[in-house]
Amino acid sequence: ENSWGLALGMEVARRLKERICEETQLTASAGVAPNKFLAKIASGWKKPDGLTVVAPERIERFLQKLPVDALWGVGPVTARKLRAAGIERLVDVRTADPEILKSAVGSYAETLRRMSYGDDPREVNPNTERKSIGCENTFAEDIEDIEAIRREVRALALHTAKALEKRRIFARTITLKLRYSNFETITRSHTEDPPTSAAEAIASRAAALLEKTAAGDRPVRLLGITAHNLSETETEKTPASPGHDDELPFPEHLPAAPADPEG
Repeated sequence: ENSWGLALGMEVARRLKERICEETQLTASAGVAPNKFLAKIASGWKKPDGLTVVAPERIERFLQKLPVDALWGVGPVTARKLRAAGIERLVDVRTADPEILKSAVGSYAETLRRMSYGDDPREVNPNTERKSIGCENTFAEDIEDIEAIRREVRALALHTAKALEKRRIFARTITLKLRYSNFETITRSHTEDPPTSAAEAIASRAAALLEKTAAGDRPVRLLGITAHNLSETETEKTPASPGHDDELPFPEHLPAAPADPEG
């Protein structure tokens, strides 16, 4: 069901992209698939202005191309553990030793195994509480100049701060997401009190997180800044969050796939 009464998911996605462009003058990528997991991955294939459809008969071919990082919740640290155990591709999870999976991702091992088959029965709920606010940018060409990278990070941080201010929301945690040219994706996070929406404070923290990466020494394909641990007041306390070099809370991290699907 959709408010436009359109029969095809692809047409719904196209209409959404057009509306986003009309209202914000920004591009958006969209994915259409039989479930949330596949649609989320599909949305990352042709950024920054793509539309990828994974029809039921193409699911297995799509899954075969995905790296283990594409699994919902697999961040940089977990990905290293899985690769060290010989689990390079998403489909390798199907035949992996259950104990190895459990040691890497704990109680989510069975969930990840189901997702390696493209099985995700979760319903779409558009009314869940917002847990983060942020933005990211995938570049048409990799960026190597560190000053250009710093400018991009600052612009993303200021945009995130503006979104917080517009919604009258404050954040304790700021996270930098960075993808290198080889599609390795890392996150760096910093948490402090009191929560803030101050643009310069957020930009400063984002810049400090960038210095904890190899940006400038390695080409960068994607940058993102996200605010977590949100509150409606500057004094409200929220639970502790990951510090520097930690992954985002499961299952926030979901990198894009490395190449366009066939067909």
